[in-house]
Amino acid sequence: MSQDPESTIRVRTLFLSDLHLGTKGCQAALLLDFLRDVDADTIYLVGDIVDGWQLRSGWYWPQAHNDVVQKLLRKVRKGAHVVYVPGNHDEFLRDYIGMTFGGIEIADSRIHVAADGKRYLVIHGDQFDMVVRHSKWLAHLGDWAYTTALAVNTVVNRIRRRLGLAYWSLSAWAKLKVKNAVNFIGQFETFLATEARRQGADGVICGHIHHAAHREVEGLIYLNTGDWVESCTGIVEHYDGRMEVLHYPTLLRERRGAESFEPEIRRAVA
Repeated sequence: MSQDPESTIRVRTLFLSDLHLGTKGCQAALLLDFLRDVDADTIYLVGDIVDGWQLRSGWYWPQAHNDVVQKLLRKVRKGAHVVYVPGNHDEFLRDYIGMTFGGIEIADSRIHVAADGKRYLVIHGDQFDMVVRHSKWLAHLGDWAYTTALAVNTVVNRIRRRLGLAYWSLSAWAKLKVKNAVNFIGQFETFLATEARRQGADGVICGHIHHAAHREVEGLIYLNTGDWVESCTGIVEHYDGRMEVLHYPTLLRERRGAESFEPEIRRAVA
């Protein structure tokens, strides 16, 4: 999609996480379209932007992934303020907290003050995932299981498309239906809200669990950016301070007037 300045969505702040560049599951082509369609004064990269876990086990870096990096750097050159808050998959960058590379700041976390004066703790969130903190081997096993689920989804959804059925996500279904997963998400949200309150914030903006959300938790605003492996979501702050979850496939349908983008949305996974 070529960028049309008149159709570009301009926002005050853009929050993205869990791009997982360096994996076959990353929806890099769709993400590049999103970055052309949405422009922001400030961009927060809220962790797991580059997947160091997968790159250590086998190098995978197609041109589309490089194009995403170049697009972000181009936004910096055009005046965007970009802050990179590392997560567990790109934890190697935590050795460089406080430094700037190519105009991109590396920060462990950040308090973002919105246009309406509300203060948000911006943090990836893996620090409050007890599995990641205390059982790295189990976290890696879970990552392998998630990658396997994506591969299974690819096969299942090829069949579903031939039958004229919509995309179905095994991992998303499990998160919402399996009791332990639901409990984990609830605990994760509570932990993050508690930390935000401890730091004097009105809310928290995080990633990590690949589950976009915008709701009240423990009396605070809880925002999760989702991911760019399955859901293709991000958080935007409008110029009045209003926060919104953008689901890019839905936005594409609205802007292009197409009936379905499922084959396009899933091409990177397939």
